[in-house]
Amino acid sequence: MIALIQRVLEASVRVDDQVVGAIGPGLLALVAVEPGDDETRIARMAERLLAYRVFGDAAGKMNLSLADTGGGLLLVSQFTLAADTTKGLRPSFTSAAPPEAGRAGFERLVTLCRQRHARVETGRFGAHMVVSLANDGPVTFRLQS
Repeated sequence: MIALIQRVLEASVRVDDQVVGAIGPGLLALVAVEPGDDETRIARMAERLLAYRVFGDAAGKMNLSLADTGGGLLLVSQFTLAADTTKGLRPSFTSAAPPEAGRAGFERLVTLCRQRHARVETGRFGAHMVVSLANDGPVTFRLQS
């Protein structure tokens, strides 16, 4: 499982000109499910999303996590993160989970995050989404489990 996380002041996802998920300060996580992503990997990613220290403490150091700040978490499925771009001029998606497995893995991640954190929003799996964000920093990290 891959997640590209961005610390944001705000972020939202629109589908067909309607907002389906939105947060204020927190993390936007673009998430790709890969073949072999089992319960252990998914649970590890949920743990990392909520505990990764990317928010500033009183001294301005990145010592606080989403769990510490109580900020929002916007999870957006994005299979293109798993693309193989090492050859040619067109990405290959053989390293991404098939749609059914991708949906199941993503939904499990959402469930685990919601069990541990009050403010979790999502995009819509498989839909054409328009993602808007105000990146704070900018602070962006690639997590893999």
